[in-house]
Amino acid sequence: MKTIPQISLQEAVAMVKDGDTLLQGGFGMTGNPVHLMHALAETKTKNLTFIGNNVGEAGIGGGRLLRNGQLKKMIGSFFTSNPEAVKAAQDGVVEYELLPQGTLAEAIRAGGAGIGGFFTPTSAGTELAKGRETKILNDVEQVFIPGIRGNVAFIRAWKADTAGNLQYRMTEQNFNRAMATAADLVIAEVEEIVPVGEISPESIHTPGSYVDFLVKATLTLDDLGSSATVSSSKKVSETRLNMAKRALKELKKGDVVNLGIGIPTLVADLISGDEGIILHTENGMLGVGPAPVDGGGAMDYPVNAGKVPVTALNGSSYFDSADSFAMIRGKHVDVAIMGGLQVDEAANLANWAVPGQPLLGVGGAMDLASGAKKLIITMMHNEKNGDAKVVPLCDLPLTALKAVDIVITDKAVFEFIDGKLILTEVMPGATLEEVRENTTAKFIERLS
Repeated sequence: MKTIPQISLQEAVAMVKDGDTLLQGGFGMTGNPVHLMHALAETKTKNLTFIGNNVGEAGIGGGRLLRNGQLKKMIGSFFTSNPEAVKAAQDGVVEYELLPQGTLAEAIRAGGAGIGGFFTPTSAGTELAKGRETKILNDVEQVFIPGIRGNVAFIRAWKADTAGNLQYRMTEQNFNRAMATAADLVIAEVEEIVPVGEISPESIHTPGSYVDFLVKATLTLDDLGSSATVSSSKKVSETRLNMAKRALKELKKGDVVNLGIGIPTLVADLISGDEGIILHTENGMLGVGPAPVDGGGAMDYPVNAGKVPVTALNGSSYFDSADSFAMIRGKHVDVAIMGGLQVDEAANLANWAVPGQPLLGVGGAMDLASGAKKLIITMMHNEKNGDAKVVPLCDLPLTALKAVDIVITDKAVFEFIDGKLILTEVMPGATLEEVRENTTAKFIERLS
């Protein structure tokens, strides 16, 4: 068995050259090769193209390279988690390209597998499809995405053996596994290096044939940013809680369910173990449990898509981001519950961007909206200025076409039945007259 060289952080970052394309693993700061990124920030290397789900947090991980002016371009899925990345894009300081999270993961996997590209239904008909080749395949409009490769990949694993075989911890597989296959030079930052044989073959996630160098670096709470601990929960209004309770009624035992940020997250707190509902999070976990009660963070627990530490229920499983989105696109997620900005009469959804602002944070929304078997949207019935959100035609950037099945607002429940928008229920505290006055979309009343 070959031995992979073990080098210092300084030796590792010296291999990155001006103008390189750098792949950085991690989801937020979980599974993030933060020590390698910070060591690179101490060099004068510049004009880098950065590829990752997001550019770390402000001043942490890739965020430190951004702050130093070392990035020429950033390619990712959710830049809005770093306000400095948003400002850099708005000011034109850094070029950027936004891809849906699942598309980004699959493009990296394709690049690592020697595949030139692929067609996906995700983002069809949206702003992110503009300028890309599209085709109708199996009666579905699909968008062509080229495979992605880099010059260097910095990844983070929990354990390596001396042959370079890697084992990831909990939700730390995320983008790391695919990125380990998709660069000319792969450097793995690891917590522990053990002799060959100490990691059982079935526990190896990345074979050593992909890895060129190992760097040992110890993780601390300071390296985890906002995921270091569980923050105290905020008080939830009765209105929002009623919407979450109504959404829960749509779920049945055995459903695999993905919950978006905001009101959908409240559904998780209402699910008991007796209901048999299996929660999925797109960064690589099936069987998500409630937040830990001991205040522990990502050092001790997996994290969900909101980068919040959670517990793992009996029977839970972990996987990487590419597999997670294959699960979504392959219709293996029964229900997605998401927030919304607008839903229109044609069941189109807009929920990720507003006109006049940079398109900087799509995350997994497009993949989930088009991939889940059933899509439930929870949102307030009106904007703060009173504008309707259930409208004749969405005028905000679209997330997915003809995808919505149910809309739950603080005033009403609508269902799309045979292509028609049907009002099926008035929510507690609201009246039918209020629903009529505050909905600009045409709908059929079919109240029980």
